[in-house]
Amino acid sequence: MDDPRLIIDLHKHNARLGPGSDAMTRRALELSGLLERDKLEVADLGCGTGASTMVLAEELDAEITAVDLFADFLQELKRRAEARGVASRITTVNASFDALTFAAESLDVVWSEGAIYNLGFSAGVEAWSRLLKPAGVLAVSELTWITAERPAELDDHWQAAYPEVDTASAKLAILEQHGLTPVGYFPLPPSCWLEHYYRPLQARFAELLEQHDHSEEARALVAAEQGEIALYERYRDYVSYGFYVARRL
Repeated sequence: MDDPRLIIDLHKHNARLGPGSDAMTRRALELSGLLERDKLEVADLGCGTGASTMVLAEELDAEITAVDLFADFLQELKRRAEARGVASRITTVNASFDALTFAAESLDVVWSEGAIYNLGFSAGVEAWSRLLKPAGVLAVSELTWITAERPAELDDHWQAAYPEVDTASAKLAILEQHGLTPVGYFPLPPSCWLEHYYRPLQARFAELLEQHDHSEEARALVAAEQGEIALYERYRDYVSYGFYVARRL
């Protein structure tokens, strides 16, 4: 996909840019132990339009730095934060993951829902764990096989799209290898994919095509998204996002 405007225009009006929900963000917070801590320094990496950022700002005693590659998403985040009365607790940073400026051991929390795949899970855990203070918390959601075996069609699709897709046990081992203690894991339920992500996304397809004059790239993007949705609807029992919460030793 050469034109980032397509991605921006498809997603910027939606609450979530990937599977998840406010309830699942809160569940991860409960597992993390962060609700009992105060004066936290938090980075929400790949924050998109701010779905998780809003929950973090409402639930934690924290200053939150929300980082995303696309300025349009951050503008939408700011609008939503103002509407929800939490804008004073959020600072936005327009940057890529390879241009983060956080100092080593400067953060109490690194949070990232559905975005660590941009680095790859292992590389992301290695890089982001260095940013955590001792006892700091890493919380990420990541594409995960939820069964030991799966249909070949599904396996072929995701191995091609994201070769680091794996089972939860393999992901938990990576956390441990990088000096983190897992304190919680759960797979996202189908509602996080269908109600909170795919259905709102589908509702944008017609407008996106019209906005981009039914260009070849726009039609290809919509076709790819529809194909992924159909695949999930057939094989939802085998794959999801896993939410991983771990503490630095």
